[in-house]
Amino acid sequence: MVDEVRKVVPDAIIEVSDLHGTGDHFHVRVISESYEGSRPLQRQRPILSHFKSYIAQNIVHALDLKCMTPKQAAEAGGTVFDPHQEKNTQHFGIHIRRPDQE
Repeated sequence: MVDEVRKVVPDAIIEVSDLHGTGDHFHVRVISESYEGSRPLQRQRPILSHFKSYIAQNIVHALDLKCMTPKQAAEAGGTVFDPHQEKNTQHFGIHIRRPDQE
């Protein structure tokens, strides 16, 4: 996961949590000076686009992205979000619902 994100944001500090230990639900924190002045979706879109094929192949089921500047990361503290565990929490990322798991 780190290597794949680094392909998109080479200068970033990347922190990955495998939320369930299953290798398909991830919280990814990407910290980069290059995010200064850009909005969250502008930061996330290139990463989500890169993972599009992984999502289509059901390799990645949930990808929660926190893309921040170093200052934002320092102020935010912990950011891990699990879409299966927490309710009413603002997050940015993608969670795929598989019909066979509804």
